[in-house]
Amino acid sequence: MSSPIPPENNDSQQPVTPGADLWSKAAAPAAPAPAANAAGWERDVLEKLVFASLSEQRAARRWRLYGRLLWTVVVLLVLWVVFFKDTTAKTSTSPHTAVVEIKGEIASGADASAEFVVAAMRSAFEDSGSRAVVLLINSPGGSPVQAGIINDEMTRLKAKYNKPLYAVVEESCASAAYYIAAAADEIFVNKASIVGSIGVLMDGFGFTGVMDKVGVERRLLTAGENKGFLDPFSPMSERQKEYAHTMLEQIHQQFIGAVKQGRGEKLRETPEMFSGLFWTGQQAVEMGLADKLGSLDYVAREVVKADEVIDYTRRDNMAERLAKKFGAAIGAGSVQAVQGLMPSIR
Repeated sequence: MSSPIPPENNDSQQPVTPGADLWSKAAAPAAPAPAANAAGWERDVLEKLVFASLSEQRAARRWRLYGRLLWTVVVLLVLWVVFFKDTTAKTSTSPHTAVVEIKGEIASGADASAEFVVAAMRSAFEDSGSRAVVLLINSPGGSPVQAGIINDEMTRLKAKYNKPLYAVVEESCASAAYYIAAAADEIFVNKASIVGSIGVLMDGFGFTGVMDKVGVERRLLTAGENKGFLDPFSPMSERQKEYAHTMLEQIHQQFIGAVKQGRGEKLRETPEMFSGLFWTGQQAVEMGLADKLGSLDYVAREVVKADEVIDYTRRDNMAERLAKKFGAAIGAGSVQAVQGLMPSIR
């Protein structure tokens, strides 16, 4: 009888246990697990990147919003300062020297108009802290009407408040500017200032010769023989010239009267004093048209005895200036162009 053949010694064969096949079948789907884990990791990374990007976009939008709000506030502040901030001086109860500037042309609508200068002088005189009022003048002149209004108000305010009023001249104080300065208690000048020009002029243009040469006919219809008087496109008769000269002479005498009333016995009158000539500040002192050499600081320190200087000058803010410019330009440009040709008195 032959003996049973023993099984070959094969390491790959393992003992079979009950239920092994079932376990193998159940465990088989677990093989792709590494791929699923990789896909989940990528998805997590993508989600994090997306959320980070969204967060950055939200933060950027917030910062843009904050930046726009900040710039809006800055622009509004600048507009308020430039356009709407009050340009009048603030009062002070402490002892000080009040200053009102008269600079540039003296004319209606200008910074040196009677409206602005008178309002500033009233504020300066009414302030309980002002020890004196100084008109700081740098003007070649302008309207005798505006100067006359200011001159009259200076006299009234001095009497009402019993405060001294001084004029300090910088580069020039001529014509209507001197008309104003004459009402001051004392006039201080620089030795090289231009002072005087006590006279009146009317200037304009005449185009009749040019019109004749180019064959242009002026058609001006008037009711009243002198209604077209001073029309730059029409000839001026001798009678009209005499009338204009008489009018200028009357205004000139008003100017001379204001100077004599204001300066009084200080004047060392000469035949040329009221001829329209002007002089240096040093000559003006010698002639009695001015009192002393001195600047604003000198007057505040040595005369008024109040070193602190407060400016009461009334000026247009930017909005008012733009409104005036555009208001004059819109609908009135052609009218003003023609008015610019008309004679003006100063």
